[in-house]
Parts: sequence; C-alpha cells; structure tokens
Amino acid sequence: MSHPFVPSPNVASIKESATIATSQRAQALRAAGRSIIDLGAGEPDFATPAFILEATKAALDAGATHYTAVEGILPLREAIAAAATRRRAGRGEAPVTAGEVVVTTGSKQSLQHAAFALFGPGDDVLLPVPSWVSYREMVGLARARAVSVPGDPGRGLKITRTLLERCATPRTRGLMLNSPTNPTGAVYDADELRAITDLAAERGWWVISDEIYGRITYRVPEAPSVLDVAASRDHLVVINGVAKAYAMTGFRIGWCVAPRAVARTMTALQSHTTSNASTLSQHATLAALTRTAEADTAVRAMVGEFRARRDAARGILSAIPGLELIEPDGAFYLFFKAPGGDGSAFATRLLEEEGIAVVPGAAFGTPEWVRASYSVSRAEVERAMHAIVRRWTA
Repeated sequence: MSHPFVPSPNVASIKESATIATSQRAQALRAAGRSIIDLGAGEPDFATPAFILEATKAALDAGATHYTAVEGILPLREAIAAAATRRRAGRGEAPVTAGEVVVTTGSKQSLQHAAFALFGPGDDVLLPVPSWVSYREMVGLARARAVSVPGDPGRGLKITRTLLERCATPRTRGLMLNSPTNPTGAVYDADELRAITDLAAERGWWVISDEIYGRITYRVPEAPSVLDVAASRDHLVVINGVAKAYAMTGFRIGWCVAPRAVARTMTALQSHTTSNASTLSQHATLAALTRTAEADTAVRAMVGEFRARRDAARGILSAIPGLELIEPDGAFYLFFKAPGGDGSAFATRLLEEEGIAVVPGAAFGTPEWVRASYSVSRAEVERAMHAIVRRWTA
C-alpha cells in the first residue's frame, strides 16, 4: 500500500523562494513565446571578468580538481582574513586569522550554517522588515523564531537601535542584518551600524551581517561594514562572497568571518553537508580578491552601468505622481509602493499584461510594495519602466 508523502517537521513550513519562483514563471512565459523582461532576478547580467576566467582555466590545467580542506584553501582564507584585518586597523587587536574564515558554497550556505551554529529552539532572532526572502526560512530551519522588526519609512525602511529595542524579547539571541539591503537598495551608514552593534554588544546578541552587495554602492566606493565600527568582533559573523560584485553567481563561493569557535563549528557542520566548496571556484575567487587592480577596474565599470540604469529608471518613474520609492544607494533594486497598496496584484498585472516580471513585496514581509531589479540592459530597464508608468495610470 502506498502512503502519501508527509513532510517532516524540519521542512513542513518551508516555502519556495519567491524570487526564484518569479524568474521561473518569467522563463515559462518566455518559452511559450511571450516577450518578457525579467526584473525579478538578483543576478548581475555582466560577463565574469576575463582575468577570473583565465585564472579558472589555469587552475584546471594545474590539476585543481580534487578535494580541499573543508573550510577552503589556505591562500583564499588568508586573503579574506587580511581584508577583514585591514577593516579593523588601529584598534590594537590581534589580526583576523585564516582559522576564523570558512569558505562555503555561496554566501547562502554561510548564512544558513551561521544560523544553525548560533540559534536553536527557544531563541528569538530579530529580522529587519523588509528583508531578503531566505532569512526567515533559515531561522525557521534552525528551529528558532524569527521576530519581525519593521523598518523606519523615514530612513529608507532601515531598522534602528530604537526599533530593535522595541521588538526585543527576553529570548532574543541575535539579529540578521543586510547592507546594502535587498530588497530596498538602502545602505546603512557607519553611525547606524555602530548604534546597532553597540546595542548587540550590550545585550550579548549575535550579529549576522550579510554584506554581499558591499561593493555595489553609488555614494561611496564601498558600503561600511560592521567590521569597521563594532567595538569588538566577539559576537560578529560577517558574510560575503563574489556572486554580485564580480558577476560570479554560478561559481557559488561565499565565506564567513567569525570567532574561531564559531568557525570551527560551521566547518564541522559543512563537513557533514557539502564538504569543501568547488575547488576550481575557490581558485577563481582567489584571483578576484588578490588581483586587485584588474578587479577594481571591472567592479567600477559594472557599478557605473548600474548607476546609469538606476538613474534612467528613476527619471522615468518620476512621471508617477506621489510615487513612494526607497532611494537605492546600493545593490541593484528599486523598491516602491504599488498602486492601491497591493504589490501582488500589481506584479501579476505587470507580468500578464505587460510582460514585465517583478517580485511582490509580500516575499519580503511588505505586501504593499514591489521589487524591480535593474540587472538587465539599460534599454530593457527603460522599456520596463515605461510599462510600469503605463500600467500605473491605466
């Protein structure tokens, strides 16, 4: 006798990523012959820089096709540690070491493993709202409880020390932070980050800081990191990777910088899940992080084009009277309040009637809003924005 599948309690409440679901729907319509502009994906549309591809080929030719240490090759972890040490310069601290770095299969794995290592049943974890779709699921998979902290509309929907204090509970064990922010593109300045990390230190909370968009900023060369401002690293886990800034999404390399005991625990967990991240991808990442002149040139060119797309999009959307749009100082997203306050309905109309795929704000905890990525060509961005204006006033 066959029995129906019943999900285990581990995954019973998990939901598919809304951003991936949006892109899959766009792909299905495109395969059916529709002309679709997909503003749902969080992936740069640029080619991976040539010098990184050359380094990948050189590693392949050199035989880099076998296992590495679970936590990653030593030269890569040393490069990551050195970059973190530079951010802590002048504090009289011991340098960050390779033993405090774990290289993972994408930054998503670092985030998930950090949540597993730090949180568990009975713990509350403070999450900004809006925030990336996977944070809440990651906290849930760790059997902890996600507690929403609605962002301040007057500060680009960013959270503040005051808002965290208001939402904290006796069971609060930590928080997850993201700057530049997905979905809004808002960037926390150094003073904002300092206030948050000071509160966390006072309360003994862990801070998981997702800084994957750190190099994609428009007012400063690089967004401030919690490493720049926190009085101590003792309760920080800083996540980064090469997917966004280096257009290396398919290489699947991320990392965390964490206290040694946390790094060891995350390494042990990884040893039972994926083992080491792709060996070839690690060597490609080493080139991205150490061949700085070539990398900086490539990043500046990409960010410059993103800025041009952002400015073109904002100019077109300015035709909408009273539009509420978060100022995107980083990443590559536009986050705006939908007409009538129903982001899902507006996203459906855009896709079905105009062939424009965007992500409803409900995916990020804010159902009145919509996220549109400008990681497509400038011409497509402009066509999509004109379609949004058209549909808004229809």
